[in-house]
Amino acid sequence: MEPTSRLRVVMGEEELLRSRAVGAVRTAVLGRHPDAEVHELPAAGLPIGQLADVLAPSLFGEHRLVVVLGVQEAAAALSDALIGYAKDPDPELTLVIVHFGGKRNEALVKAFTAAGAALDECPKLKSPGDLAAFARNEVRRLGGRITGDALSALVDAIGNDLRQLSSAASQLVSDFGGSIDADAVARFHRGQAEVSGFTVAERVLVGDRAGSIEMLRWALERGVPHVLIADAIADGVRTAARVASLSSTNIGELARTLKMPPWKVKKAQAQSRGWSIDGLQQAIGVAAGLNADVKGVAASADYALERAVRRIVTIRAETGRGGRAPYTGR
Repeated sequence: MEPTSRLRVVMGEEELLRSRAVGAVRTAVLGRHPDAEVHELPAAGLPIGQLADVLAPSLFGEHRLVVVLGVQEAAAALSDALIGYAKDPDPELTLVIVHFGGKRNEALVKAFTAAGAALDECPKLKSPGDLAAFARNEVRRLGGRITGDALSALVDAIGNDLRQLSSAASQLVSDFGGSIDADAVARFHRGQAEVSGFTVAERVLVGDRAGSIEMLRWALERGVPHVLIADAIADGVRTAARVASLSSTNIGELARTLKMPPWKVKKAQAQSRGWSIDGLQQAIGVAAGLNADVKGVAASADYALERAVRRIVTIRAETGRGGRAPYTGR
């Protein structure tokens, strides 16, 4: 159903489902109001005055979409301001609050739903049955068919990473004409054990230009799908940004807050060193563009990947912390 509510709550631990829910609202709003202003604001550390500015009635009467991300981290005063707004929302503004799950600031979510907000639930999918159902739906959505043994093989190979499952489903439908069996899944993953998209992403995030290009070309030669490499880069940049945006350096505390395993937090901490928040935000934009490029927008997915890798490394050099001189090469 088209999301039309002026108040909306997106809640749950699954990042891909949250992203899709917010994207559906954005598409619906821009479909009705092509000139609408769009604001995305992180709740952590958000000044109340900045929130008030974007929620204030527009002088020109155009519609606005405001998305407040991570409201489980909202300070009490910000939470109160959002609750107050929900009691008398502006009919020319769509407000979406995104809660990453857990008990913190549940009162804010309850206040919004009590005020009539629509709720998109995005729970973490963990059981093999749920993961297989998700993968099957992804294949069907893309116009393909997949056998039961192929589904089991796909889930066994990828695990509970929905972005990877979605990307793999897309690539499988593209590569095998929409009819996927266990042999197709086996061929799809053959040769990826040695080099993966995450190998490329690790080199990109630490600013190793030569190493990241070498790993990228090696991965492509071994048949790692373009979509999986692009997703690994996007996941690495987003994770580094989430870790860098929080003031704590305590791995256990960050793991609990971000709903991530400690090893992933520790790796993201290391990869985010040398980055500025502005640089990471720019890199997220490059990664988003790359996702579209490798799914058919760009004439050459190979070229799109290499161009994005070079651009992200350049952004780190130009905007990063530590006093490095801006990179001026190509």
